[in-house]
Amino acid sequence: MTTKVDVLAIAAHRDDVEITSGGLIAKFVDFGYSVGILDLTEGEMGSRGDSATRLAESTEAAKILGVKERANLGLPDAYLENSLAARAVLAQKIRDFAPQLIIIPHWQQRHPDHRVCSQLSFDACHYAGLKKAKLTGEPHRPRKILYSTYYEPTVPSFAVDVSAQYERKLAAIRCYNSQFREGDKTNNVFSPGADLFDFVRANDGALGSQIRVQFAEAYVLKEIVAIDDPMKLGGLSI
Repeated sequence: MTTKVDVLAIAAHRDDVEITSGGLIAKFVDFGYSVGILDLTEGEMGSRGDSATRLAESTEAAKILGVKERANLGLPDAYLENSLAARAVLAQKIRDFAPQLIIIPHWQQRHPDHRVCSQLSFDACHYAGLKKAKLTGEPHRPRKILYSTYYEPTVPSFAVDVSAQYERKLAAIRCYNSQFREGDKTNNVFSPGADLFDFVRANDGALGSQIRVQFAEAYVLKEIVAIDDPMKLGGLSI
């Protein structure tokens, strides 16, 4: 039986969540919230590793971050589609987890699976709330949807200070030894010849400098945020 959580991070592949949102997930855990991760595929089409290896790596990464439960839908890697069948399967898991907040990829993505994951997840959240949907359990929709930027050139709605959680984020990424090895310049996921860890540190560090902390992660909201007392807004304008 799926454990109910406060926060659910949904991603196309094992390791996506750690790279984009590992700091925020660890911070949610530190705040006392229960967190779940749902990977849509087993990453079987990746150039490195295999499904079994990536399962073991993702399980260890979840332990480091303090995740309450990690599940996998087993949808086809590199062939994700926003079909009614996929939407129904994902909507059922959203009902089972019943999160108040979900984290999904930004809709602007280089990898097709990441792009499809964004729209599929949004549509599944809507479907999960339909009373007449052919699903088990009570209708449920998350209250908030955060979009992780995945280092795409987007304008964030806000940034989260993850300095205190940063070493745990990096430790979780290091679990994916089949995919990333520190100092390995042959993996060109983000930029030619760049070490993944150097790239992530540089980007999270640059974002952190904008809110005057060491490391931060950026997120996007589609809706306007209501502020009761602007005097309590964080950060400095000058």
